[in-house]
Amino acid sequence: MVLLQLLFIYLSEHKQMYSIIIGSLLISLLHAVIPNHWLPVLAIGKKEGWSLAETSRITFLAGMAHVISTVIIGLLLGMIGGELTENIEHFTHIIAPSVLVLLGLYFVRQHYTHHHFHLPKEQIQKKTKKSIILALVIAMFLSPCMEIEAYFLLAGSKSWYLLAAIAAMYSIITIAGMLIWIRIVYIGLLKLNWHKWEHNAGIITGLVLIVSGIISFFIS
Repeated sequence: MVLLQLLFIYLSEHKQMYSIIIGSLLISLLHAVIPNHWLPVLAIGKKEGWSLAETSRITFLAGMAHVISTVIIGLLLGMIGGELTENIEHFTHIIAPSVLVLLGLYFVRQHYTHHHFHLPKEQIQKKTKKSIILALVIAMFLSPCMEIEAYFLLAGSKSWYLLAAIAAMYSIITIAGMLIWIRIVYIGLLKLNWHKWEHNAGIITGLVLIVSGIISFFIS
């Protein structure tokens, strides 16, 4: 009987870990596809006459700035998650899944407010190439991906290994996705209504967070 209980606890814990990993993966993939971070770089690159290689390098720099700020916040939240797990008995079971659901509802609501990253025209008009790149890097650093942060919080309640895995997965997928999409769109292999896709991506992100929160609640 004791062995069965231990087995059930082990499987329940791992199910929640799988839920965190899958949710983080989906958000990372979605984040890599959403054009609100790489499309401004492409638009500026086209306007300034940058080559594909130049645009890719600048996209990489901007993407790194974005990833660094996101991961820094995520690691801090992971530390908080670990502390809360030790001091609050029901954090993993109730509070963390609730955070996912509430954050998901927030992003669904944001779907109707149309909020996205952009650089004001006055910031790039009559600027040198270096100043434009610096403005892009700073803007990206100051616009971390808040959608993934709830998963860092949840991962921190489990283990540092899971926290590190999510940080690495998110970073690789985000930067690789930005570079791939920049290349595809730059050379005209794919033409979509990116404005519409960007606007609708918020509701998809929100639904992923809500579903992840519900799953985490029932298997925790």
